[in-house]
Amino acid sequence: MKKNLLPVKTAGLGVGLLAGAIGLWSYSARPLGQSSAEVPETNRFTKVVLAEKLNEPMEMAILPDERVLFIERHGAVRLYSPVTKQLKTIATIPVSTKYKDKEGTETEAEDGLLGLNLDPNFSQNHWIYLFYSDPGASRNILTRYELRGEELVLASKKILLDVPVQREQCCHTGGSIDWDRDGNLYLSTGDNTSPRATLYAPIDERPGRGPWDAQKSSGNTNDLRGKILRIHPEADGTYTIPNGNLFPKGTDPSDRTKTRPEIYTMGHRNPYRISVDKRTGYVYWGDVGPDAGVDSVNVGPTAEDEYNQAKKPGFFGWPYFVGANKAYYNVDFATNQSGAIFDPAHPINESPNNTGLRELPPAQPAMISYPASESQHFPIMGSGGRSAMAGPVYYKADFPNAKRAFPDYYNGKLFLFEWMRDMILTVSFDQQGNMSQLERFLPDMPFSHPIDMAFGPNGDLYVLEYGTGWFTQNDDSRLVRIEYNGGNRKPVVQLTADQKAGAVPLTVRLSSAGTQDADGDKLTYEWKIGPKTGGQPVTLRAPNPTYTFQKPGRYKAVLTVTDTKGSKETREMEILAGNQPPQVSLSMKGNRSFYFPDQPIAYQVTVSDKEDGSLANGRILASQVLVWAGYEDETAPAQAGHQFSEAAYLGVGKSLMDKSDCKACHFTDKKSVGPAFVEVAKHYKGDANAVASLSNKIIKGGGGVWGDAIMTAHPQLSPADAGEMVKYILTLADAKTAAPSLPLQGTYAIDPNAKGKLVIRASYKDKGANGIPAQTTEEVLALRNPTVALGSSDSQSKNIMLFKMGPQPYPMTIVQASDTYVKFNQLDLTSIRELLFAVAMPSQISPVGGRIEVRLDSPTGQLVGKTDEIVPGKEQSGAAMFQPQMVKTALTPTTGLHDLYFVFKNEKTPKNTLFVPVTVQFIP
Repeated sequence: MKKNLLPVKTAGLGVGLLAGAIGLWSYSARPLGQSSAEVPETNRFTKVVLAEKLNEPMEMAILPDERVLFIERHGAVRLYSPVTKQLKTIATIPVSTKYKDKEGTETEAEDGLLGLNLDPNFSQNHWIYLFYSDPGASRNILTRYELRGEELVLASKKILLDVPVQREQCCHTGGSIDWDRDGNLYLSTGDNTSPRATLYAPIDERPGRGPWDAQKSSGNTNDLRGKILRIHPEADGTYTIPNGNLFPKGTDPSDRTKTRPEIYTMGHRNPYRISVDKRTGYVYWGDVGPDAGVDSVNVGPTAEDEYNQAKKPGFFGWPYFVGANKAYYNVDFATNQSGAIFDPAHPINESPNNTGLRELPPAQPAMISYPASESQHFPIMGSGGRSAMAGPVYYKADFPNAKRAFPDYYNGKLFLFEWMRDMILTVSFDQQGNMSQLERFLPDMPFSHPIDMAFGPNGDLYVLEYGTGWFTQNDDSRLVRIEYNGGNRKPVVQLTADQKAGAVPLTVRLSSAGTQDADGDKLTYEWKIGPKTGGQPVTLRAPNPTYTFQKPGRYKAVLTVTDTKGSKETREMEILAGNQPPQVSLSMKGNRSFYFPDQPIAYQVTVSDKEDGSLANGRILASQVLVWAGYEDETAPAQAGHQFSEAAYLGVGKSLMDKSDCKACHFTDKKSVGPAFVEVAKHYKGDANAVASLSNKIIKGGGGVWGDAIMTAHPQLSPADAGEMVKYILTLADAKTAAPSLPLQGTYAIDPNAKGKLVIRASYKDKGANGIPAQTTEEVLALRNPTVALGSSDSQSKNIMLFKMGPQPYPMTIVQASDTYVKFNQLDLTSIRELLFAVAMPSQISPVGGRIEVRLDSPTGQLVGKTDEIVPGKEQSGAAMFQPQMVKTALTPTTGLHDLYFVFKNEKTPKNTLFVPVTVQFIP
């Protein structure tokens, strides 16, 4: 059906995604079961970076004195002190991090130092628990150590529990540790099964294929893998079994040898982070799901990740079910034939690798589940790569003396996080413990793959960020602390200068415009201006002073802003006196807002520099000026900067790649989970079918070329976007990062298949002067594709709803009443004679229709065009209801730049929803 949604060229907008979106718009407008309590202001939360450039951090524990103990996968045990603000490695545990196949080839695995937690009586006994991969045997072990001050006493090691594993193939380790209020320890374990033979259920029962059969582990009642285990550690380093696990002590004698009493929940793929609510005893975890990007007939459903809740022990489905008990088929891997579909009410494990019970408990559905593409049930999850993980449940009463306890709004809420999507969520529950509300937590605060979180004694939320790439030390890997400020807030300081570099005497107008105080306090301003290398600064007490630099040099201007309660904040910037930046001019003929496929762009570049001379007098050579043109992602900024960026040369594909999850598994020039992009480019160099085949593999997932590694499906990507990403990768075969410079004057022919915006850049770097380094000036001209998404408007009136669905860069625009509008800032209408609107009429919003007026500079400004009445028609029902009407209007000849308003009108039924204007095409 999606192939026929919108047969209109929309410059890559993909407005066909409107299908299904409108039916969810009212749900997505607010979180599930919106609470009446007031949401705390996001500016009361501050992210404080404590340590950076960590080496694959895994799990952490906050000590009673607010020190932070955490582990890294390769065995390091590290301790951060809030007093010294220093991070130390206090021990290194020998661990296994690789697996070895039958041919003896070693490959990096997910094994290592995986789990950490403190004993509930840590203040008295100083015990910590570690879960890691034993380098001397095929087992993962739960151990106990004593932490004495800053020393991890290695001789105190006690092994509590063995989890036998296979190390012929990766993956899925689990490894998270938590406690309940009765002192029972919970440990998660992964299915220890390779996903690389299928994107669906790994149930390969052929002889010798045990590493590819999760029935041996997750579906096996007599195996500790693919489980959440629940034991009670004893003082002597042993453990006992608490009452209430999945297989009670009263299990039939004939079955006692077929069950493990440690099992609390089973049927998990990779429950990487778990959490136990100390008050209710409920267990929460995120289960990282499989990789299939589409439903497959007689095989199984699209892959989903899960957030789960266990109010009691149970079986949670894997490898027979995923998400809301979506069932797989019993595929025979020997014949590739499909048997019956598995029954969640009566799951049966008949694998020859099963050593446990044949009949399993009924499968329990996930609390939340979502695919790589947009989720119809949980659109708040967005789209992209998936790695669900569970964080703590917050109770304010647990922090009675905390300096910065989180507000009451979060009391009783569960914190979840998504590793791949860099998001944190909160879940609220009703009196029965059922989910009543799901919402984003600090959606505007950036994270880099959060992998663990915990509340500290002061009420702060600590977050471990793993960083961008797998199996490597990442520069963006961090330990951070999120602090809540319920009282007076520091001013937020902004500072600018009308020029930051120039010849002396250099007069600079300094500005504090944009500085704010969230509490509305009166502010005082103090500037200190002096040499960057030291010396007595000059003090200026005014919000926006002017200062003249008489001598060449590098200076800094420091602004300190103080509120009436004494809270202050400081920012600074550098001023370079002694070298005037070059002047670069990029002029062109024709419309300065849009490009058109059949109209080449005529341009000319001129350059002059106070110290170096100019192109006109020959002291600056044409070869010293760089001119480039190309197409970029419509949403990427195209502002002039101090130098050319690599992305400017590599265009749309590089921009899309930077926004994707690809860097989690790939690096440009070295192997990670997947091959280096350079190696991919070299492998497919000269292959005429490479773009099509690799685009298909990116979208659908797959493997087979680079060993047994399988790439996760990305169904949220359009074929066009995947193609642009592949084209970028293939350019790396020749290690080219820049296109040849264009002439200083000429015409640029428009690609008839162009999408995104056309960006023309001209740049010159001078020679420096008076000891001041060289300055670069870049002039940028950005022209839009003539087909523009209404959802990309710069501002909107009330009763305009923007609905984001899928990976498209812009939301849909739903017009909910008459006399509403969207505004585009400063568009050039020179030579534009017609506008062509694509307007959808989906029946779910009961559209009444109306017309679109085109006005200049205000919603009631000069009328330069209007459509005929747009009325609902036959397209309201069936597959065609997402086919937009194409509505044209002539445009009064207009020149120059104007704010452009599209005003939506229906005087007969002004309070009803009119329609969904999708795109507008500017026709010269």
